[in-house]
Amino acid sequence: MPNPLRRRFLQASLGATAAAMAGPLAHGAAEDLPGKTPHTRFAVNIEMWWRDRPFLERIRLAASLGFPAVEFWPWQGKDLDAVAGLMEELGIELAQFTAWGFEPGLNDPANHKDFVEAVRKGCEVAKRLRCTKMTVVGGNDQPGMTQAEMHDHIIQGLKRAAPIAEEQEVMLILEPMNIRVDHKGHCLYGSEPAVRICREVGSSHVKINWDLYHMQISEGDLCGHLADGFDQLGYVQIADHPGRHEPGTGEIHYNRVLRQLYELGYRGYVGLELVPQTTELAAAQAVARADVW
Repeated sequence: MPNPLRRRFLQASLGATAAAMAGPLAHGAAEDLPGKTPHTRFAVNIEMWWRDRPFLERIRLAASLGFPAVEFWPWQGKDLDAVAGLMEELGIELAQFTAWGFEPGLNDPANHKDFVEAVRKGCEVAKRLRCTKMTVVGGNDQPGMTQAEMHDHIIQGLKRAAPIAEEQEVMLILEPMNIRVDHKGHCLYGSEPAVRICREVGSSHVKINWDLYHMQISEGDLCGHLADGFDQLGYVQIADHPGRHEPGTGEIHYNRVLRQLYELGYRGYVGLELVPQTTELAAAQAVARADVW
């Protein structure tokens, strides 16, 4: 028969462990699994976290912190079979990746044929990785073109690619940037022109990658703009400003902003496209604290 003293000790230890887990979860997330948050589902950007580690190891590290998803930039140059197999093994998802970057510019009609082919190929990759969203970028300023002309070219390019995205059930998420800090010379910044572009395209599969770091720098009033353009929101990314680090290191009150997203009805992933200020664990714990309200 089992030793009754040993049994009582084990029961007490298990109870203490459960209580330790329940306390942090009630207020946000367990300290050892900060990625398991009560309201918001976060996706770690593994281009910016654990940059000194091999790519596949970064996926394992994200999963080890309890995060349900990751995101990354271009799919080219990555072992897609290994990525797909590892994510399936770990039970983690790919929230989004980049299908079309800054150059050549989507804002130049000379590139639209290549853009459409890139979207077609990106959809094949998305299916392979069981991913439903791909970022596309508007492009840097084109010599001799006004901003209005460049935005119109973006609309036309997206209209050409939208039927492919709709057929493949993969959403194209257009990302407006900021030009004050990170992307001087980029043609699309702020949420208002991005909302106008996506409304003009008029597709259920062409929406906005709403990076709140860029939007804070470009326009502020994050909650107000989110409410105004929520019908065109497809995906969200965050980082604090200044510094592009985790919540709590800058001026953005992310508890309020994430609550606004939740109350508006957003239940998709929120990408952590940020550089941890000290360690990835500390950044993950700060992210968990931002999900408390």
